[in-house]
Amino acid sequence: MNKALFLSRDGVINIDRGYVYKSQEFEFVDGIFDVCRFAQELGYQLIVTTNQHGIARGVFTEKELSTLFTWMKDEFLKEKIIITDVFYCPHHPTKGKEQYKVECDCRKPEPGMILKAAIKHKLDLKQSIYLGNKAADIKAAQNAGIHNRILLSGKYSDDGSIPAHIIANICTAIEHID
Repeated sequence: MNKALFLSRDGVINIDRGYVYKSQEFEFVDGIFDVCRFAQELGYQLIVTTNQHGIARGVFTEKELSTLFTWMKDEFLKEKIIITDVFYCPHHPTKGKEQYKVECDCRKPEPGMILKAAIKHKLDLKQSIYLGNKAADIKAAQNAGIHNRILLSGKYSDDGSIPAHIIANICTAIEHID
C-alpha cells in the first residue's frame, strides 16, 4: 500500500482569489514546493482534491480547468515534484447549471475524491496526510479515515470542532509530515 499527501488547491497550492482557472491568474503559495518536495522525498504520492463549483456556475469549463491542471503539474515538474493525480468536484448542490447542480459524494466535506484516489492509487489512508485550509477539507479527510490532518489557518476560520494540526504558515506543515 502507498501513502499520499493530499492537498487542497485554492489557498494551499495557489493564492485563493476565487475562480482561478487561467495560468496567468495562478500564483503559488510561498513554500508549497518545499513542503511537497519534502513529502515526496519521504515516499508520499502527491494528490490534489479540490472543489471547483465555478464549473457548476458556468464561470469556466472542465476543459479550461484541465488545461490549468496540466500547466500546474508542469510547474511542479520544473521543481522536480510529481503531482500523482488531481481530483476535482464540479458540482454544487444549489447554485449550478444542468447536470452540475446536484448533491454528490465528491464535494468536500464528503470524502468521495479521497476514496476514489485511494482505490485508484492503492493508498493506505491511515498512513496518509491531508493538508487543507477549510474545515470542509479537514472533515472530508476525517470522513475518509485520514488521521494526520493539517489545517492552514487564514482566510477561513475553523470552529475548533474538527481535530487537526493548526498551522499559520505552509512551511510549518513539514513538522507534521513523517
